[in-house]
Amino acid sequence: MTTLLAPPETGAKTAGPAAPPAAPPPGRLRRLIRGPASQAAYVRPAALALLVGTAFLYLWNLTASGYGNTFYAAAELAGTQSWKAWLFGSLDAGNVITVDKPPGALWVATAFARIFGFNSFTVLAPQAFMGIAAVGLLYATVKRTSGPVAGLIAGTALAVTPAAVLMFRFNNPDALLVLLMVAAAYCVVRAIEKAGWKWLALAGVAIGFAFLTKMMQAFLVLPAFALVYLIAAPTSVRKRLVHLFGALVSVIVSAGWYIALVELWPASSRPYIGGSTNNSLLELALGYNGLSRILGGAGNGGGGGGATPTPDSAAAPA
Repeated sequence: MTTLLAPPETGAKTAGPAAPPAAPPPGRLRRLIRGPASQAAYVRPAALALLVGTAFLYLWNLTASGYGNTFYAAAELAGTQSWKAWLFGSLDAGNVITVDKPPGALWVATAFARIFGFNSFTVLAPQAFMGIAAVGLLYATVKRTSGPVAGLIAGTALAVTPAAVLMFRFNNPDALLVLLMVAAAYCVVRAIEKAGWKWLALAGVAIGFAFLTKMMQAFLVLPAFALVYLIAAPTSVRKRLVHLFGALVSVIVSAGWYIALVELWPASSRPYIGGSTNNSLLELALGYNGLSRILGGAGNGGGGGGATPTPDSAAAPA
């Protein structure tokens, strides 16, 4: 029996050329520089350029200022020699008297000096790094509300403001104060987006530690932060008030623990609180660093750079 084969179909489709392989995903470094694909190509490179430029501006020839404010440099030197001096911000390793500010900024700077050694660069570099971080945080804060162009303008404005350049190249407490206040502003913006009490509590923590840096000056932004959240948070008024109360508690706890520690520590075994009239950190906050700043009062005499702090020069405030 003969089997007939069916003739081939005349309309059969022939296979075309193979599709080109999909492009490999961009490398990690390229993604880091370029940023997410949903973002304009210029945004991430411009932000990185802003940070690099700020780092150059704040770190270039940094040691030209010597040891900066020798009043605080002496306290930092003491902190590298005595843990108690580091805790209280003493001017000398023998813990006779503290500086006239809480030791928040000294904690950071002294930790840096303990790790890398005490010298002009390690005294001044922490403030420069704080400045770079503050510029980056301000950019991120403004970008979330007004877009990347506004964020770049805000970050650049902070970076090149003459007072900021001086502040972030010197070892006064203002550098950490500004960084913490900008961090608090970022947290408030994040809290407003979804009425997030956790972000608002973090803002309170930042302000609390800003208080431990330069006391009452940290509270200048609190009315604005509270008012903005009370008006703009997307939740009920009752919840807004509850969230604000929680933030207030976080401010009190993050600042109050150190005040309680100093006040409860036997005065005979800790240094005298510099700037106070009765050896009280609370009185220092309300008096010398509080009402006296409004009604008028003299600051410490610590000043310009050049001299190298020594244990002998740290025996008393300038």
